[in-house]
Amino acid sequence: MKLQRIAAIISAFGLIGSAWAISFADLSNADATGGLRAALEKGADSAVGKLGVENGFLSNEKVKIKLPGALDKAQSLLRMTGQGPKMDELVVSMNHAAEAAVPMAKPLLMNAIKSMSVTDAKNILSGGDTSVTDFFRQKTSAQLTSQFEPVVKTVTDKAGLSARYNEVMTPAAKYGVVPAQQATVESYVTGRAVDALFLMIGEEEKAIRSDPVGTGSKLISEVFGSLK
Repeated sequence: MKLQRIAAIISAFGLIGSAWAISFADLSNADATGGLRAALEKGADSAVGKLGVENGFLSNEKVKIKLPGALDKAQSLLRMTGQGPKMDELVVSMNHAAEAAVPMAKPLLMNAIKSMSVTDAKNILSGGDTSVTDFFRQKTSAQLTSQFEPVVKTVTDKAGLSARYNEVMTPAAKYGVVPAQQATVESYVTGRAVDALFLMIGEEEKAIRSDPVGTGSKLISEVFGSLK
């Protein structure tokens, strides 16, 4: 009966007009919209709240930003030449930079929720288990990258190894030795921070889908409970 339940919710948005679909519709347009927006806000709040705090990245192995591959491979040599403390400082500064940038995501995420269209709602309701995360990624990725990078740069510039990293990696990226997004510390950290944000939103989405009643929201429970 899953398809019938999906049809019931979608019909609340006026997307299916048949008598068959309407007969299963037990949510009003306002309820369906409210439930969706509540779920989106919960996912956004949770992700930003967990990451945008001191050690939100550094203490979470799922999102902790480590040295990129090319620099990581050179760690042994660099540590042998006395660069170990600077390497450690860079890792700490990269993660703190991400933590400083993430709170800027909340207004962008909330604006995306407010601008949710009927098509967006249909895609979320009838999509797969990551449709909420996909919605945020599509609507906010470019803006998040643009706003995060200056903040990240300000923090990482304070690390002595940051300039050296850029001196080595920028030419390497130019010749295709490393990906372009690893050419500078700020581009690398920004990319990782954005990915981490969507990862955490995805985890919250999975939690909501698996236990909508546990959210404590009647509307979320009704909307996502109907999809089970």
